[in-house]
Amino acid sequence: MNRKTKIALIQMAMDSNPESNIKKALDKIAAAAERGAEVVCLPELFKSLYFCQKEETAFFDLAEPIPGPSTAALGGLAKKLGIVIIASLFERRASGLYHNTAAVIDHDGSLAGVYRKMHIPDDPSYYEKYYFTPGDLGYRAVETSAGKIGILVCWDQWYPEAARLTAMQGAQVLFYPTAIGWHPHEKTQYGAAQRDAWRTIQRSHAIANGVYVAAVNRIGHERLDAASPGIEFFGSSFIASPFGEIAAEASTDKEETIIHEIDPARCEEIRRNWPFLRDRRIDSYGDITRRFIDPVPGEK
Repeated sequence: MNRKTKIALIQMAMDSNPESNIKKALDKIAAAAERGAEVVCLPELFKSLYFCQKEETAFFDLAEPIPGPSTAALGGLAKKLGIVIIASLFERRASGLYHNTAAVIDHDGSLAGVYRKMHIPDDPSYYEKYYFTPGDLGYRAVETSAGKIGILVCWDQWYPEAARLTAMQGAQVLFYPTAIGWHPHEKTQYGAAQRDAWRTIQRSHAIANGVYVAAVNRIGHERLDAASPGIEFFGSSFIASPFGEIAAEASTDKEETIIHEIDPARCEEIRRNWPFLRDRRIDSYGDITRRFIDPVPGEK
């Protein structure tokens, strides 16, 4: 980005009707544009309830191709408003081959690029490995009319390697469409610490790379059926500055749109005074591609 740019994060609740979810998203995007937003990001898998709470073949029917009907609807709005939209979608690439994919739609309605989620979790009520093939496009900083923006998705946000490799491509802001929440039975004991860890790791990406970080979450207590405890999504969408300060933040339980101005001069200032990229010892990081550094069996 070579100028100040306003970005918006749409924190919203979803229901079981994809059409009503996309209509809500379109309305909220338009409202954000009226407030001056030039880049708008939606939460992870915003078209439906978070279906990965259980393994069910019927949920594959929610997937769609990219380009497809959702990118067409969002593209029409992006062109009308002259803005960039980031939309996380359940991509049907081929029969039996699906991805968790973020589509970046430029101001003219065209598809500027896609990012397929690289890190796929498999935890209680987050059974994403059942649905999603890990991304095969690598880490992406997508060139748009608003500048080069980095896209990562949810579970990617815990990995400093992903943030680093995306920032190294010239992105000055990393967007993280997200679906994260509390297991109701754990909230009292662990909830505050879990939310704090989620914020802390992403603020560290901002500091380590001298970039803005924008994480947008959903809200609401979602149950797929009456027998399920569900997940209580904790919102808390936020934008962190290149020094890790929280520049804007949403609540844990309300639909909100937060907007903040990205200033490329701030990135430049931070990187001049905290030159982490300059001082990286790239000659010493070869072992980073290993799973773990342990002794070879049989050797002392």
